[in-house]
Amino acid sequence: MRALARAELTLLARNRGAVVTALLVPLVLPFSVRPAVDQLDLKAEGLNIGVVTLTAAIGFSFLFAVYTSLIGAYVARREELVLKRLRTGEFDDAEILAGTALPAVCLGLAQAVVLTVGCAVLLHPGAPRAPYLTVLGILAGLVLCAAFAALTASVTRTVESAQVTALPLVLVSMMGSGIAVPAQLLPDRLARVCEFLPLSPAIRLVQGGWTGRLSAYEALGAVATALAWSVVAVFAVRRWFRWEPRR
Repeated sequence: MRALARAELTLLARNRGAVVTALLVPLVLPFSVRPAVDQLDLKAEGLNIGVVTLTAAIGFSFLFAVYTSLIGAYVARREELVLKRLRTGEFDDAEILAGTALPAVCLGLAQAVVLTVGCAVLLHPGAPRAPYLTVLGILAGLVLCAAFAALTASVTRTVESAQVTALPLVLVSMMGSGIAVPAQLLPDRLARVCEFLPLSPAIRLVQGGWTGRLSAYEALGAVATALAWSVVAVFAVRRWFRWEPRR
């Protein structure tokens, strides 16, 4: 696993486009949506600009450092017959997929930590009320993004088309999961529907751990939803992931 992850990290470092997307986009996008967020009434929902920006930054890290970069990695390795050759060795399928995902997941985790510290110092969101929920949300988001990246890769024909096939989940998560706009500010009916989007439970846990406004019932519901999506994604990957090049 270490050897596979080390090789994948080397290949990731050589892909300048993937590195720029993974490292810079999560840093830039949260501040690009700040002017719109400044116009919202955040205090009524127990939020402040620091918490909203922090949540957005971690959410964008999920989407771009892990999800979109991993789709390209899985597709590239499949089309180059790397995955097929690995299956003939001592690795099983889960180890191949996990080893390929490990560098991106570690990058997403490191980025989440750096963003948390940076936002805490620069934007003063206050001390987290339930930090264990934030940690749980970050871990859930990383696992979900890695699983959905493998699933999306199964329907992606080329590395170039990976940016297109990633768009549906990226856009839906940005607008509905509370990344670009806090879920509390959405209309009630829409917010209830958006709670069941794949990344919504992870974002709710990250934000709720900082604000302390997530009840035990709501936290358990978010964890259950994240587990349900994880099970569905893993089952779908085992059933439909393509190991052969798409000709």
